[in-house]
Amino acid sequence: MTKKGFGVWLFSTMTAISAVHLIDAANALFLNKPITLLRLYPFEEAKLQAITPNIYFFVTAAATALFWGITCAIAFENPVEAFLNKILSDAKKQSAVETQLLEEKSEILDAMNETIELNSEILSQIKDVIFNIRAEIKEIQPLKESIERIKTELSHLKKELKNFEEKLKFQNICVACGKPVLPEFNVCPYCGGTLKLVKEQVIPLEKYR
Repeated sequence: MTKKGFGVWLFSTMTAISAVHLIDAANALFLNKPITLLRLYPFEEAKLQAITPNIYFFVTAAATALFWGITCAIAFENPVEAFLNKILSDAKKQSAVETQLLEEKSEILDAMNETIELNSEILSQIKDVIFNIRAEIKEIQPLKESIERIKTELSHLKKELKNFEEKLKFQNICVACGKPVLPEFNVCPYCGGTLKLVKEQVIPLEKYR
């Protein structure tokens, strides 16, 4: 209110001074009276006296209208309207800020959507890879069984080769247990059976006498 009162006082004073000069200019223009107020100014007397009544009248009329308009604008400013205008201005600013935030959030949501789509594509590719791996594992499973069967057959062949080598090494076979033994063995080391017939020796009776 202090600023408003000072503004009203200042521009109303300027309006009054302009109105007084306007009356002086009107007297000089319409009543052919001499210009008196301009002579009161102590500076630029020659230039002020050289002003014609027409120019003096139009300048003072324009100044009076201008200062009167400013005074009315300041004096008749409605505080409620100013408050409402301020609220509307703040609301517009808030709306602009919210709009900017929404745009930023929409950009973030778009980026998140793109990331989700990219991740879904990657997951789809991973699923395809897993499906292919499972299919290959199913194809490899019979090969694994074949390899195990081949290993079993090889183990059996190794045993047969070992037995064959033993048979080649040990040509004699025990009649009782059927296991190979060395030719120089007389008794089977496995079952204790006799391998060679022992020649009967005749002992003369003279040796018992």
